[in-house]
Amino acid sequence: MERLNLVLTIPHGSVIATSLGVDGLARHLSPGSGRHFHGRAIFVDLALADGATAFSFLEEGGWRDAAGDTARAIEEVASGKRTKTALSSNGFTTTPFEAYRKVFLVKTGGQTLDLGATTEVARFEPALCRESMAPGEVATAIGTAEPARREPRLYAIFAPLELLVLSNLTPVEYAWYATHRPGKVFRQVCFAELQTDQPQLAASSRYENARQEIRENPKKKTKTVAVQDLLNAISFEEWVGYGDPTAGGLYFGDRTRLVRTAFPVDIPHAWEKAG
Repeated sequence: MERLNLVLTIPHGSVIATSLGVDGLARHLSPGSGRHFHGRAIFVDLALADGATAFSFLEEGGWRDAAGDTARAIEEVASGKRTKTALSSNGFTTTPFEAYRKVFLVKTGGQTLDLGATTEVARFEPALCRESMAPGEVATAIGTAEPARREPRLYAIFAPLELLVLSNLTPVEYAWYATHRPGKVFRQVCFAELQTDQPQLAASSRYENARQEIRENPKKKTKTVAVQDLLNAISFEEWVGYGDPTAGGLYFGDRTRLVRTAFPVDIPHAWEKAG
């Protein structure tokens, strides 16, 4: 056996034990042609120690035995099976960020880009969230400096569901709001900021109307532009921070913190050529 890995896939939400390594699993799951976007994914290599998980799954209310199912999947792979699905869904919302060892972007042809480990961007103290809060009040609630100028930002939400969202909140503010807002709360959220509008996903009027609604309502913090298969529809090159690790990247947030993993400074040529 080459090695044992436990991999979380986003946006699918599956957790897979494998002896193929992360690159081998990416090739194994590849749907085929790299000339098309469909089949892209985010892989998270999860922490293991002595052939078992080095973390505890988050409580789900008892509808399944995530720890037991994962232990059995690891055992089958250790016994010679190449891959075994431990959790087929909702793996993202039940896996703590402490378990993240490395994050990879995966293209359709099975090519991987190692983004490395996550680093903490912000830590959140308990604070009350109200739907009627203005953006400045969000900044005050979490103890961050309000930006000198607020311009609508475009966020691609990849998990727990895929949404294209226009927001006048910074990434730190958005992560806190998304995991605290009444009624529409995410337990955990994975997202990236985009550089420009994505005309292939929605008509220009959708973006214009969303910006107008945010401008005219000072307490409007987010506006959904589209519900789409975003990871397959948006080029990685459109993510803020592509090739610049000092800004942007891929964000993961929950009620206690926001962590980030950045693109490498130099993007491998073979990766850029792949579909």
